[in-house]
Formats: sequence, structure tokens, C-alpha cells
Amino acid sequence: MAIAALITWLLTAAGGFVLLGTWISKGGTRQPSSTQLPPPAVFGHFLLAVVGLIVWIIYLFADKDALAWTAFVLLLPVALLGLFMFARWLPGYRARAASGPQQPAERHFPVAVVAGHGVFAVTTVILVLLTALGVG
Repeated sequence: MAIAALITWLLTAAGGFVLLGTWISKGGTRQPSSTQLPPPAVFGHFLLAVVGLIVWIIYLFADKDALAWTAFVLLLPVALLGLFMFARWLPGYRARAASGPQQPAERHFPVAVVAGHGVFAVTTVILVLLTALGVG
């Protein structure tokens, strides 16, 4: 189960890189007043997820329960920031038809990538929790 969590975490990260790259390339950092996603939330989500992934990889080699729980605890604010950003993104996506000249960067997110990122993220949190609990 720990390896399955690593795989879903890496798939989640791949989708996250696509979304982050899109957000940056479409002006998310250059035009912070036009985006619905606060840069501290975006980069905090990214950094905490990377740290959690590193802790998880160390856990796979060290097999110390404390590391599994640390990775899980790190995933909690990652998940909350992700839900926050999803809630901020969704109204902008729905209003896509009424696009003006100054579109927020997140309007360019591929919906399939957003959905996949979310599904793999939820799966990762569940697998990490089950592994930390010793299930499987």
C-alpha cells in the first residue's frame, strides 16, 4: 500500500506541475490582482506537498511509523489549501464564457487535469492514512 501511495502521490504531483506551470505561464505571479488564487496559497500548497513527498520517500526506505504519520500530517494542510483553491477556481471556471481581456491565469487550467489532480490527491491521502494505521 505504501508503494501505491507513492505512485498516486507522483501522479498527483505531475498534475500539480501542469497546473502550476499553466498558472505561472498565464500570469498568475505577474498579475496577482487578476487571479483568484493567492500566490501564498499556491506556493504553500506546492511546498508542503513536496516536503510531504520527500518524507514519504524517506519513510519507504526507513520504515519508521513516525515518518508515515509526519507525511500524513503534512498532507492535511496540503489538502485544505487544495480545497480552498478549488473553491476559488470553480466560480471562475463556470464564468468562463464571460471572459474579458484580463482573464485570470487559472481560467486556462485543463479541467481533466484539475479533476485528475483532485482524484489522485484524495486517493493519496487515504492510502497514506491506511499505511500509517498499518492497514494492508
